Amino acid sequence: MLKKLAVSIVATLSLSAGAMAAGGSGHVDNVDFSFDGPFGTYDENQLQRGLQIYTEICSGCHGLKFLPIRTLGDDGGPHLPEDQVRAYADYYEVFDADLDDYRAATPNDNFPGSSLENAPDLTMMAKARAGFHGPYGLGINQFIHGIGGADYIASLLQGYTGEEKEEAGTVLYENTTYPGGWIAMAPPLYGEDLDYADGHSNDLQHLSEDVAAFLMWTAEPKMMARKQAGFVGVLFLTILSVLLYLTNKRLWAPIKARYKKT
Repeated sequence: MLKKLAVSIVATLSLSAGAMAAGGSGHVDNVDFSFDGPFGTYDENQLQRGLQIYTEICSGCHGLKFLPIRTLGDDGGPHLPEDQVRAYADYYEVFDADLDDYRAATPNDNFPGSSLENAPDLTMMAKARAGFHGPYGLGINQFIHGIGGADYIASLLQGYTGEEKEEAGTVLYENTTYPGGWIAMAPPLYGEDLDYADGHSNDLQHLSEDVAAFLMWTAEPKMMARKQAGFVGVLFLTILSVLLYLTNKRLWAPIKARYKKT
């Protein structure tokens, strides 16, 4: 019902179904992610696939320094078993100031930061590229299309045209999503870059969507709890409004009846 109402509002305001990501003018395709909408939830299997892509491909350059490794075992996330979280932490090394040396990471440590100076940290990237705001930044489009950051990331990873040029000694790659049309990052995904344990399709589209969903979770790991709290809050306010209306009607009923007699 809420989704139909949002569609009606958007249609009335003549909004375009394809929205642009914040701060850019490139083309962003709307992806039907499972977590879109007020009642959407993360797909646990998709998050696990996205984690695999990040670990095997993205982590070579980009970091997640604001995300504790232990959250990989949380409900609503990849939900890895405790032993797998510990084993995953061993994959990384962190610098320990007390030891003045590097040691194996533990689940209580955060993911390492980016290994390249010009590679941005990806923890909050899906929030930084949030789009689909609708008129006057009211967020109306987000009822239908979601926050938009994951859509931007998925579109960016699929937006390379294969064209290249060199400017000031730097190779740039044409990308239909990136603002300005040219980006310094070479295409990180080509399709069939890795194999999934669950046998899921590993073409470029699915790889891009899976890692984009994972980066949406790193930016909003408590999204499901927030949505649940919001639903409970709206339900409570609705019940309270009905009770206040009935109370008000009962209190004023004798006074209204007295005036009618006079």
